[in-house]
Amino acid sequence: MVKLAANLSMMFPDLPFLDRFDAAKAAGFSGVEFLFPYDHDPADVGARTRNCGLEVVLFNLPAGDWAGGERGIAAIPDRVEEFRAGVAKGLDYARALGCPRLHLMAGKAPASAECRSTLVANIVHAAELAAADGVEILIEPINTRIDIPGYFYGTTDEALSVMDEAARPNVRLQYDIYHMQIMEGDLARTIERLLPRIGHMQLADNPGRAEPGSGEINYPWLLSHIDALGYDRWIGCEYRPAGDTKAGLGWARNYLKFRSA
Repeated sequence: MVKLAANLSMMFPDLPFLDRFDAAKAAGFSGVEFLFPYDHDPADVGARTRNCGLEVVLFNLPAGDWAGGERGIAAIPDRVEEFRAGVAKGLDYARALGCPRLHLMAGKAPASAECRSTLVANIVHAAELAAADGVEILIEPINTRIDIPGYFYGTTDEALSVMDEAARPNVRLQYDIYHMQIMEGDLARTIERLLPRIGHMQLADNPGRAEPGSGEINYPWLLSHIDALGYDRWIGCEYRPAGDTKAGLGWARNYLKFRSA
Protein backbone atom coordinates (compact mmCIF):
# COMPACT_ATOMS: atom_id res chain seq x y z
CA MET A 1 0.00 0.00 0.00
CA VAL A 2 2.15 2.86 -1.28
CA LYS A 3 1.40 6.04 0.68
CA LEU A 4 2.48 9.21 -1.11
CA ALA A 5 2.77 12.59 0.62
CA ALA A 6 2.89 15.80 -1.39
CA ASN A 7 5.90 17.99 -0.65
CA LEU A 8 4.31 21.43 -0.47
CA SER A 9 7.62 23.29 -0.62
CA MET A 10 8.17 22.00 -4.16
CA MET A 11 4.78 21.03 -5.55
CA PHE A 12 2.07 23.52 -6.60
CA PRO A 13 4.65 26.35 -6.73
CA ASP A 14 2.20 28.75 -8.41
CA LEU A 15 0.08 28.88 -5.23
CA PRO A 16 0.68 30.53 -1.85
CA PHE A 17 1.89 28.01 0.70
CA LEU A 18 -1.35 27.69 2.67
CA ASP A 19 -3.38 27.21 -0.52
CA ARG A 20 -1.21 24.26 -1.50
CA PHE A 21 -2.93 22.13 1.15
CA ASP A 22 -6.25 22.40 -0.69
CA ALA A 23 -4.51 21.65 -3.99
CA ALA A 24 -2.86 18.54 -2.56
CA LYS A 25 -6.17 17.26 -1.25
CA ALA A 26 -7.87 17.93 -4.59
CA ALA A 27 -5.11 15.98 -6.35
CA GLY A 28 -5.81 12.90 -4.18
CA PHE A 29 -3.14 13.15 -1.50
CA SER A 30 -3.93 12.36 2.11
CA GLY A 31 -0.51 13.29 3.51
CA VAL A 32 1.79 16.29 3.10
CA GLU A 33 5.32 17.26 4.02
CA PHE A 34 7.29 20.46 3.58
CA LEU A 35 10.67 21.97 4.37
CA PHE A 36 9.74 24.68 6.87
CA PRO A 37 6.45 26.00 8.28
CA TYR A 38 8.02 28.75 10.35
CA ASP A 39 6.91 31.72 8.24
CA HIS A 40 3.33 30.92 9.29
CA ASP A 41 1.56 30.76 12.62
CA PRO A 42 1.24 27.11 13.68
CA ALA A 43 -2.46 27.63 14.38
CA ASP A 44 -3.02 28.75 10.77
CA VAL A 45 -1.13 25.79 9.33
CA GLY A 46 -2.90 23.40 11.68
CA ALA A 47 -6.32 24.80 10.79
CA ARG A 48 -5.66 24.48 7.07
CA THR A 49 -4.43 20.93 7.54
CA ARG A 50 -7.47 19.87 9.55
CA ASN A 51 -9.91 21.59 7.21
CA CYS A 52 -8.42 19.65 4.29
CA GLY A 53 -8.38 16.36 6.17
CA LEU A 54 -4.65 15.97 5.58
CA GLU A 55 -1.91 14.46 7.71
CA VAL A 56 1.36 16.36 8.14
CA VAL A 57 3.97 13.61 8.04
CA LEU A 58 7.31 15.47 8.09
CA PHE A 59 9.05 18.83 8.14
CA ASN A 60 12.54 20.09 8.96
CA LEU A 61 13.86 21.55 12.17
CA PRO A 62 15.11 25.14 11.70
CA ALA A 63 18.24 24.95 9.57
CA GLY A 64 20.00 28.30 9.96
CA ASP A 65 20.07 30.94 7.24
CA TRP A 66 18.49 28.95 4.41
CA ALA A 67 18.23 31.92 2.05
CA GLY A 68 21.91 32.62 2.70
CA GLY A 69 22.91 29.08 1.73
CA GLU A 70 23.02 27.31 5.07
CA ARG A 71 21.63 23.79 5.10
CA GLY A 72 21.49 23.00 8.77
CA ILE A 73 23.59 23.85 11.81
CA ALA A 74 23.57 20.68 13.95
CA ALA A 75 27.23 19.87 13.19
CA ILE A 76 28.54 23.42 13.70
CA PRO A 77 30.17 23.76 17.13
CA ASP A 78 29.49 27.47 17.73
CA ARG A 79 25.77 27.20 16.87
CA VAL A 80 24.64 24.79 19.60
CA GLU A 81 22.52 27.31 21.48
CA GLU A 82 20.77 28.34 18.26
CA PHE A 83 20.24 24.72 17.32
CA ARG A 84 18.66 23.87 20.67
CA ALA A 85 16.30 26.84 20.41
CA GLY A 86 15.35 25.53 16.98
CA VAL A 87 14.55 22.10 18.38
CA ALA A 88 12.16 23.66 20.89
CA LYS A 89 10.51 25.69 18.13
CA GLY A 90 10.23 22.69 15.83
CA LEU A 91 8.59 20.62 18.55
CA ASP A 92 6.10 23.41 19.24
CA TYR A 93 5.05 23.24 15.58
CA ALA A 94 5.04 19.43 15.59
CA ARG A 95 2.60 19.44 18.51
CA ALA A 96 0.34 21.98 16.82
CA LEU A 97 0.33 20.06 13.54
CA GLY A 98 0.29 16.55 14.95
CA CYS A 99 3.46 15.76 13.03
CA PRO A 100 5.32 12.63 14.22
CA ARG A 101 8.66 13.20 12.42
CA LEU A 102 11.24 15.99 12.26
CA HIS A 103 14.24 16.04 9.94
CA LEU A 104 17.42 17.23 11.65
CA MET A 105 19.88 18.76 9.16
CA ALA A 106 23.58 18.45 9.97
CA GLY A 107 24.70 21.25 7.67
CA LYS A 108 27.76 21.92 5.58
CA ALA A 109 30.64 21.18 7.90
CA PRO A 110 34.05 19.48 7.74
CA ALA A 111 34.31 15.85 8.81
CA SER A 112 36.25 16.78 11.94
CA ALA A 113 36.06 15.14 15.35
CA GLU A 114 34.69 18.36 16.85
CA CYS A 115 31.92 18.66 14.27
CA ARG A 116 31.00 15.01 14.65
CA SER A 117 30.85 15.16 18.44
CA THR A 118 28.74 18.33 18.22
CA LEU A 119 26.36 16.65 15.81
CA VAL A 120 26.01 13.50 17.90
CA ALA A 121 25.34 15.53 21.06
CA ASN A 122 22.74 17.62 19.23
CA ILE A 123 21.02 14.51 17.88
CA VAL A 124 20.87 13.07 21.39
CA HIS A 125 19.45 16.34 22.73
CA ALA A 126 16.78 16.54 20.01
CA ALA A 127 15.86 12.86 20.31
CA GLU A 128 15.43 12.99 24.07
CA LEU A 129 13.20 16.07 23.90
CA ALA A 130 11.19 14.66 20.99
CA ALA A 131 10.65 11.31 22.69
CA ALA A 132 8.37 12.93 25.26
CA ASP A 133 5.95 13.75 22.41
CA GLY A 134 6.39 10.47 20.56
CA VAL A 135 8.24 12.27 17.74
CA GLU A 136 11.00 10.68 15.67
CA ILE A 137 14.17 12.53 14.66
CA LEU A 138 15.24 11.71 11.11
CA ILE A 139 18.75 11.80 9.68
CA GLU A 140 19.07 12.12 5.89
CA PRO A 141 22.20 11.60 3.80
CA ILE A 142 22.08 14.14 0.97
CA ASN A 143 24.02 13.96 -2.27
CA THR A 144 27.16 16.06 -2.18
CA ARG A 145 27.81 15.89 -5.94
CA ILE A 146 24.97 18.15 -7.12
CA ASP A 147 22.63 19.49 -4.46
CA ILE A 148 24.67 20.23 -1.31
CA PRO A 149 28.44 20.01 -1.77
CA GLY A 150 30.08 19.87 1.63
CA TYR A 151 27.11 18.40 3.48
CA PHE A 152 28.26 16.45 6.52
CA TYR A 153 27.07 13.05 5.32
CA GLY A 154 26.35 11.95 1.78
CA THR A 155 26.00 8.18 2.10
CA THR A 156 23.85 5.87 4.15
CA ASP A 157 26.89 4.35 5.87
CA GLU A 158 28.03 7.79 7.02
CA ALA A 159 24.58 8.68 8.34
CA LEU A 160 24.13 5.33 10.06
CA SER A 161 27.49 5.67 11.77
CA VAL A 162 26.37 8.93 13.36
CA MET A 163 23.00 7.42 14.28
CA ASP A 164 24.70 4.44 15.90
CA GLU A 165 26.86 6.73 18.00
CA ALA A 166 23.82 8.74 19.13
CA ALA A 167 22.08 5.43 19.99
CA ARG A 168 18.57 6.70 20.56
CA PRO A 169 15.58 4.52 19.58
CA ASN A 170 13.58 7.36 18.04
CA VAL A 171 16.37 8.35 15.63
CA ARG A 172 15.70 6.87 12.20
CA LEU A 173 16.99 7.12 8.66
CA GLN A 174 15.36 9.36 6.08
CA TYR A 175 16.05 7.63 2.76
CA ASP A 176 15.73 9.85 -0.31
CA ILE A 177 15.74 7.72 -3.46
CA TYR A 178 16.93 10.60 -5.65
CA HIS A 179 19.90 11.44 -3.44
CA MET A 180 20.92 7.82 -3.02
CA GLN A 181 20.63 7.04 -6.72
CA ILE A 182 23.28 9.71 -7.25
CA MET A 183 25.52 8.67 -4.36
CA GLU A 184 25.14 4.89 -4.17
CA GLY A 185 22.77 3.31 -6.69
CA ASP A 186 21.72 -0.33 -6.12
CA LEU A 187 18.47 1.07 -4.75
CA ALA A 188 16.44 -2.13 -4.38
CA ARG A 189 19.05 -4.05 -2.39
CA THR A 190 20.00 -1.03 -0.30
CA ILE A 191 16.39 -0.30 0.67
CA GLU A 192 15.83 -3.95 1.52
CA ARG A 193 18.92 -4.02 3.74
CA LEU A 194 18.12 -0.75 5.50
CA LEU A 195 14.36 -1.16 5.81
CA PRO A 196 14.38 -1.74 9.60
CA ARG A 197 16.15 1.61 10.09
CA ILE A 198 14.13 3.71 7.64
CA GLY A 199 11.60 6.08 9.19
CA HIS A 200 10.63 7.95 6.02
CA MET A 201 11.34 7.87 2.31
CA GLN A 202 11.30 10.51 -0.42
CA LEU A 203 11.43 10.36 -4.19
CA ALA A 204 12.32 12.27 -7.33
CA ASP A 205 13.77 11.15 -10.63
CA ASN A 206 17.34 11.63 -11.77
CA PRO A 207 18.74 13.65 -13.45
CA GLY A 208 16.84 16.86 -12.84
CA ARG A 209 14.93 16.05 -9.64
CA ALA A 210 11.57 16.13 -11.42
CA GLU A 211 8.66 13.69 -11.19
CA PRO A 212 9.05 9.94 -11.68
CA GLY A 213 9.09 9.04 -15.36
CA SER A 214 11.27 12.00 -16.28
CA GLY A 215 14.59 10.23 -15.76
CA GLU A 216 16.47 6.99 -15.28
CA ILE A 217 14.81 5.39 -12.24
CA ASN A 218 12.27 2.63 -12.92
CA TYR A 219 9.73 3.85 -10.40
CA PRO A 220 6.83 1.51 -11.30
CA TRP A 221 9.08 -1.45 -10.51
CA LEU A 222 10.81 0.15 -7.51
CA LEU A 223 7.60 1.28 -5.78
CA SER A 224 6.11 -2.16 -6.29
CA HIS A 225 9.26 -3.67 -4.76
CA ILE A 226 9.14 -1.32 -1.77
CA ASP A 227 5.50 -2.23 -1.23
CA ALA A 228 6.31 -5.94 -1.44
CA LEU A 229 9.00 -5.51 1.22
CA GLY A 230 6.26 -4.43 3.62
CA TYR A 231 7.21 -0.76 3.92
CA ASP A 232 4.06 0.90 5.28
CA ARG A 233 5.33 4.41 6.02
CA TRP A 234 5.04 7.52 3.88
CA ILE A 235 7.00 8.34 0.74
CA GLY A 236 7.33 12.08 0.22
CA CYS A 237 7.15 13.47 -3.31
CA GLU A 238 10.08 15.86 -2.92
CA TYR A 239 10.50 16.82 -6.56
CA ARG A 240 10.33 19.92 -8.73
CA PRO A 241 7.48 19.41 -11.21
CA ALA A 242 8.60 19.81 -14.81
CA GLY A 243 5.33 21.62 -15.59
CA ASP A 244 1.93 21.89 -13.95
CA THR A 245 1.98 19.82 -10.77
CA LYS A 246 -1.40 18.15 -11.16
CA ALA A 247 -0.90 17.45 -14.88
CA GLY A 248 2.37 15.71 -14.01
CA LEU A 249 0.80 13.29 -11.53
CA GLY A 250 -0.02 10.62 -14.08
CA TRP A 251 2.72 8.41 -12.65
CA ALA A 252 0.98 8.49 -9.22
CA ARG A 253 -2.67 8.31 -10.21
CA ASN A 254 -3.19 4.70 -9.16
CA TYR A 255 -1.66 5.28 -5.74
CA LEU A 256 -3.60 8.48 -5.16
CA LYS A 257 -6.90 6.91 -6.19
CA PHE A 258 -6.24 4.07 -3.76
CA ARG A 259 -5.47 6.42 -0.90
CA SER A 260 -8.50 8.66 -1.55
CA ALA A 261 -11.01 5.88 -2.23
